[in-house]
Amino acid sequence: MASDPYLRFRFCGDLDCPDWVLAEISTLAKISSVKVKLLCVQVLKDLLGDGIDYEKVAKLTSDAKFETSDIKATIAVLNFVLSSAAKYSVDGESLSSELQQLGLPKEHTAALCKSYEDKQTALQDRLKDSSLRLNKLDSVSWRVDYMLSSSELKEVNEPIVHLKFNVRNVDTGAVEPTVISVTANKFRVLLTELKQAQVLMNSLN
Repeated sequence: MASDPYLRFRFCGDLDCPDWVLAEISTLAKISSVKVKLLCVQVLKDLLGDGIDYEKVAKLTSDAKFETSDIKATIAVLNFVLSSAAKYSVDGESLSSELQQLGLPKEHTAALCKSYEDKQTALQDRLKDSSLRLNKLDSVSWRVDYMLSSSELKEVNEPIVHLKFNVRNVDTGAVEPTVISVTANKFRVLLTELKQAQVLMNSLN
């Protein structure tokens, strides 16, 4: 089934369905609705951080004579549908309607959407936590050098500010240094912009 280029799907962010997702929906339809539900359980476990049992996945798809590429494609399309629907806050009924428009049989759609509705809130919470994880500024150090000349100019006679930002990776806990060197003029611009950003942040709090 080819998707209508004028159709837009909520679970795709109000865009057309990606071609690869459309292609793999027909692969998903080759297994029973019961096994689709069990596969959804595995994919949801993975999305929620508990990992996926690939041995169990292989057993669930064995009747359909799936090759390794088919199994990976099936997991990928379920991952996309479930995570994208949660990302765009699509309700189960709307998701069911859209998947049927794309050619997924009604019983398969019902199995998928039931699994989705059971874990929708937990999945959205997990996606929020992972998407809002930002690295943190650990410390800043600086020094000023007075440049007398360079390879391009015989006389420069201006201060150069060296800034070292130590950023802590929230996933690994490691501190990663970033060093930049700017002229005095650029440093003044940077300082002004940082002050403006601070004022804006204070007004939002």
